[in-house]
Amino acid sequence: MQEIEAAGAGAEAVAGGESRLAVKERPWLFCFLIAPSAVVANGVIQGGVLGYMLSQRGVNPGLSSRMIAILALPTMLYFLWSPMTDFLVRRRTWLLTGAITAGVLMAAAFSQKDLQSTTTMLLMLLSACCSQLVVSSCGGIMGTFHSERTRRTSASFYQAGGLGFGALATMVLVPISDTGHRFELGLAAGAMIALPALLAFAAPRQESVGGGSMTETLRKMGREFVETFWRWDAVPYTLVMLFPIGSGAAISLVTGVAKNYGVNGAHVAWMNGLGGAVLMGAGSLATMMIPARSRAPVAYLLLGLTNAASLCVLWLGPERPETYYLGVTLYLFTVGACYAYFTAVVLEFLGVSGKSGSGRYSIINSLGNVPVLYMIRLDGWGGDIWGARGVSATECVLGGVGSAALLAYYLIWGKRRRVEA
Repeated sequence: MQEIEAAGAGAEAVAGGESRLAVKERPWLFCFLIAPSAVVANGVIQGGVLGYMLSQRGVNPGLSSRMIAILALPTMLYFLWSPMTDFLVRRRTWLLTGAITAGVLMAAAFSQKDLQSTTTMLLMLLSACCSQLVVSSCGGIMGTFHSERTRRTSASFYQAGGLGFGALATMVLVPISDTGHRFELGLAAGAMIALPALLAFAAPRQESVGGGSMTETLRKMGREFVETFWRWDAVPYTLVMLFPIGSGAAISLVTGVAKNYGVNGAHVAWMNGLGGAVLMGAGSLATMMIPARSRAPVAYLLLGLTNAASLCVLWLGPERPETYYLGVTLYLFTVGACYAYFTAVVLEFLGVSGKSGSGRYSIINSLGNVPVLYMIRLDGWGGDIWGARGVSATECVLGGVGSAALLAYYLIWGKRRRVEA
């Protein structure tokens, strides 16, 4: 099959200088630059640290889930304040500011006597809000890369770092919380959030907004928003963001059906804990072997089909432990690959960062949280109706159909439009 050339403003690879650009732009840094947000969101709030601490204090699951849901809101709403990272100072300065502030606030929250107090909740919520400045800053910086290979490599490291540091936070903070030493717990959490951001000093320098009046700057930013979102190609890109492709929604639900396959709790904890993080991180890094000549949505949709196919093992295989191990291994590995290429699609949709790259990246990236939320509900509904196999069957069918439909567009109608243009 003939490969479709990558599209996206400023995203053409420069063959002769690609290696030089990769060294200068240091895409591997994003494995660490995303760490502050990963520790807060993937480790403390949604990764199990807070839930574990609340359960140890006798908080019932209903109240615990409501608290975690409130603290998770910034990951969906951060596009409301993230455009500030396009103003006043460079994006790497915003990244440092957001990470250090988030670390201090989280350290203060864990130092409180009452984990359920309004003060503790407010400190954690503010920490989560500040940590999202790291996400928008990373997106804005990646959007300035001209080499498509560098963009996709940085996306792979970005996702691998997010998964790895989230798992590391759980491994480090849960044992410390058992000691009851609040100060040490706060210090460890704050350090894990703030210290990796110091590598921002090694990140490519980003120009701050300036060089004209505020009116001229806002007018230019407005043109960039129009060029990104007010075009025909924005429609299929948006559908890629919103369709249930490689969402990973079943990650939180397959643990509940493990007993049907004869898998005990210790093995579930390993497969969906550190082992799962390693598998997803490996999947993210493995995408660096995919040629950058193909369009990011095409590669992403093919990975989405692969991810859906991996669920056939759990859906159609015999209910035995080996089925669970194989199915979950393939599923988590392909989820990691999908996550990496999701970021690559976001960057291709974004084009060049320009003056408003962080704000536009945040809007596009936040759309990706929508299918995760509704697929968790749909997967649960499938499990209620069809039993243990219903969880994997629902995500397999919906993810496969969504991937196939959009892949048909990009391989047939999308290619035809490019030829006609």
